[in-house]
Amino acid sequence: MLSWVIAGHLRFRDMAHDILGPHLRFRDMAHDILGPRWGRYYVGPIQFMVCYGAVVASTLLGGQCMKAIYLLTNPDGTMKLYEFVIIFGCFMLILAQIPSFHSLRHINLVSLVLCLAYSACATGGSISIGSSSKGPEKDYSLEGNTEDRIFGVFNAIAIIATTYGNGIIPEIQATLAPPVKGKMFKGLCVCYTVATVTFFSVAISGYWAFGNQAEGLILTNFLVDGKALVPKWFILMTNIFTILQLSAVGVVYLQPTNEVLESTLADPRKTEFSARNTIPRLIARSLSVVIATTIAAMLPFFGDINAVIGAFGFMPLDFILPVVFFNLTFKPSKQSPIFWLNVTIAVVFSTLGVIAGIAAVRQISLDAQNYRLFANV
Repeated sequence: MLSWVIAGHLRFRDMAHDILGPHLRFRDMAHDILGPRWGRYYVGPIQFMVCYGAVVASTLLGGQCMKAIYLLTNPDGTMKLYEFVIIFGCFMLILAQIPSFHSLRHINLVSLVLCLAYSACATGGSISIGSSSKGPEKDYSLEGNTEDRIFGVFNAIAIIATTYGNGIIPEIQATLAPPVKGKMFKGLCVCYTVATVTFFSVAISGYWAFGNQAEGLILTNFLVDGKALVPKWFILMTNIFTILQLSAVGVVYLQPTNEVLESTLADPRKTEFSARNTIPRLIARSLSVVIATTIAAMLPFFGDINAVIGAFGFMPLDFILPVVFFNLTFKPSKQSPIFWLNVTIAVVFSTLGVIAGIAAVRQISLDAQNYRLFANV
């Protein structure tokens, strides 16, 4: 299904290019296919919610990694999670001033290497702990009653949608010089190969080693009551890899928000680095990071945030809108298989999105009963 959707995205954009012109962003296509209001008030906000939600999640996860390093060196330390989130936010505040996607190309390469390094360390650490007597007793039973399990399934589907979603890809595609198709196809192949290998290796090894006690951040399981289950230097190195990689991810996903703010605030008659454009850019980008950091510190529920982003953002953006665009643009015969395949995909994922959204909001409400704002989790 995932490969079909990827191929469909590329095929649709190529065909739409011939009919509608060079529209490489979702909101541009929505503007012409569904009307200007859909592009401005529905598709655009969804895409920005997805990207900005990723910035919030990256900031929170970065803070958790910093806290893990702190507890490793100072088990009795009193600093709270929100303090580390703020520290990571300050680091993001500096990186956020990088001008454009093109300026980020070297950071993206480093991010790829760090992603592979983190995944290798997390997988190796999980296998080492799972194979030794240091690890916890493995329990793979499902916790909770039937209702919790059912909602948990849909919550997990939303998280998976976030994991493999591609809300930022159209923005990257729009910066490429023609021809776009070949470059994007190669990029997507690399992207999903790396994503599949890294996510599956960490997920499978982590669940095998820790069972139903596996945390959303698997590195958290490497420490039990302040005691390291693997060498401390290994945990330190893995967390540093993760922090650096998350900072790169956060900066990349911040770019669409930056583009919208700067297109509104900038003066095109002035140069990019003139005082007229530099000052509003500095203020707008700094404010975006400050707001994301505040949200991450207030709501430190990483899995819940991912579920909300997946249900309300990635599902409509990646699985519903492309097939709707295709049917409305090319108007395939209602007798053709492609028409009904697209309709089926749209209906199934619309239903999944609604149920997953309910499950995600329900989980946040449950967690809110257990934790307060700025909780030290």
